[in-house]
Amino acid sequence: MGFNRPSKIQESALPMMLAEPPQNLIAQSQSGTGKTAAFSLAMLSHVNPSNKWTQCLCIAPTYELAVQIGHVIEQMGKFYPEVKLAYAVRGNRVSRGTKIEEHIVIGTPGTVLDWALKLKFFDPKKIRVFVLDEADVMIATQGHHDQSIRIQRLLPKDCQMLLLSATFEDSVWRFAERIIPDPNIIKLKREEETLDTIKQFYVVCKEKEDKFTALCNIYGSLTIAQAMIFCQTRRMASWLSGQLSNEGHQVALLSGEMMVEQRAAVIERFREGKEKVLVTTNVCSRGIDVEQVSIVVNFDLPVGRDGSADNETYLHRIGRTGRFGKKGFAFNFVDSKESMDLINQIELHFDRKILKLDTDDLDELEKMIN
Repeated sequence: MGFNRPSKIQESALPMMLAEPPQNLIAQSQSGTGKTAAFSLAMLSHVNPSNKWTQCLCIAPTYELAVQIGHVIEQMGKFYPEVKLAYAVRGNRVSRGTKIEEHIVIGTPGTVLDWALKLKFFDPKKIRVFVLDEADVMIATQGHHDQSIRIQRLLPKDCQMLLLSATFEDSVWRFAERIIPDPNIIKLKREEETLDTIKQFYVVCKEKEDKFTALCNIYGSLTIAQAMIFCQTRRMASWLSGQLSNEGHQVALLSGEMMVEQRAAVIERFREGKEKVLVTTNVCSRGIDVEQVSIVVNFDLPVGRDGSADNETYLHRIGRTGRFGKKGFAFNFVDSKESMDLINQIELHFDRKILKLDTDDLDELEKMIN
């Protein structure tokens, strides 16, 4: 899978995850640091395939993330074909009255709760490893917070519990402590490492048409694999993907109002490289791992409810590139005094310079980038 040595989080977490007797763990680490691989390995290690019932349970806040985790487990477990996997996600139909034999269940909280309590597809008392991924997103999503706590209460006392989160505000801590008894704690400050591999630029534009021209110039001068472009609204995202398609680019559009199945299909096509550009709203800033993404464009900068820069979302967005130590580029489009203020706030917060780029001067552009 291309792992030559463990990342920091793997180095710290795996000995605890694989210890006997099992140890509980709360771990903080940015996405892109290999934590999915770590807990996937833990689940695969603790399964006894000759027992035909569910032994490991993993919950994630979104359908996309659940499917992505499943892909990692399938890839890691491909020489362990006896271990079977089921997805407890909306739209996945299992006949009523059956007891599933899959050893690992991955899903979103609502569906997992239905499977365990209402439909009784598996017995939560037989779960040996419980993983809660992206805890910070989980508690920010209505309903998920309570559902997660209800799921945890169904599990046996000796079940190993692992909670992972990219950030740790107080609310996440309180949640983690309610869910994970006697935990080991790992906190990694990942911002520096994430940002060290990403070159950040800003481009001054007057209006969306200027932004579009700048985007085409950047895209033209970079020999890039794939790009992700973030817009603030669905309307802007669909306008932009239309413009790019007219220019002959292979574009995929991902936004919140799409059906879950549609979103999964779009991400799958992008991951396979069928489309080179993914235009999206914030739906996609977290946890979507596509190795070939070498450029992220903030067509609109992320803004918090109070109008100031949303640093957390900014980090997650640009963290889609420069993953696992590879080089990446982030371009931020500035179209007003307000958005220039946002750039200054982001620079201050992360203590990193964001360089000004003139996208009309193509020679200069190529020099700075390469």
